Amino acid sequence: MNWKKVALWITGLAVVIMLLFTFTVWRSPTSPPKASTRVLFIGNSLTFYNDLPEMFADLARSGGYEVEVDMSAQGGWTLSDHAASTLTLDKIDQGWDFVVLQEQSVIPSLAKEREEQMYPAVRFLHDKISEKNATLILFMTWGHRYGFPDAGFENFDEMQAQIYSGYTDIAAELGIMVAPVGIAWQNGIKKDPQLNLWHMDGIHPSREGSYLSACVFYALIFQKSPEGLTYTAGLSEEIVQVLQTTAAETVLGIGGEYIMNKKSYSVTMRTDICRGIVILLVVAGFSGCISSEPHEEELKPVKMPESERRFSKL
Repeated sequence: MNWKKVALWITGLAVVIMLLFTFTVWRSPTSPPKASTRVLFIGNSLTFYNDLPEMFADLARSGGYEVEVDMSAQGGWTLSDHAASTLTLDKIDQGWDFVVLQEQSVIPSLAKEREEQMYPAVRFLHDKISEKNATLILFMTWGHRYGFPDAGFENFDEMQAQIYSGYTDIAAELGIMVAPVGIAWQNGIKKDPQLNLWHMDGIHPSREGSYLSACVFYALIFQKSPEGLTYTAGLSEEIVQVLQTTAAETVLGIGGEYIMNKKSYSVTMRTDICRGIVILLVVAGFSGCISSEPHEEELKPVKMPESERRFSKL
């Protein structure tokens, strides 16, 4: 046996294993980034109720992430208002990793209003945000607790269906991410009809509602489940567990079609695996070729069985 050749093969394999391990650690989505993640929230009272941005930041910090947040949110404002606001545009210019856009609660559910008001504003802000190399996230909000009867929506589910269309249609056009907060609310209510996600006015979020929203953003931005995070926003452990699980299942589970960057991530991982395979082949081939002097058994001709010779010509 050529022990020197065996030793070279073992050495090459060890090198490949070390390189593959390095690629895996480097690409792992669960490893907190070293640099701070900066997130700007743009919206209205649905965003500033219970200080959602800071709630998200506290949640992220409990997961080991460094984050910086800010918001431009005024009561009753629409995205058209923000598109015309120097305050909001100046904040966008300050440099962010993610910019979250939240439309007024009713407009996304009404076809005419979203075509005339919401979509032009989203396109304009998308261009501004892209110029700063930030990632835009649309904040899909929730329907009113008792629907919007004036528009023909008799309950929450009917209104939520239209809000879903309002956000996903423009997201598909521009190829941007959607934070499916309203869908997480819908899933949470299906799990526990007694879950108190709305403020007493049936429009704004309760503390539970804002916490669920923060969990959705955590799962979407960091691609990691919020389950088990220690930050509770003063809620009971039982409620926190339900909200964290609901967010994880909505964003990272089967319903993860809202995550438009998941495909690019999987392609990146496949690329790294291919690189590893190439390295394996190169090192293996290199190891097989290196030898000081050929041994006698390597010089002996190998007699191919008659049954296999015909295949050697193909």
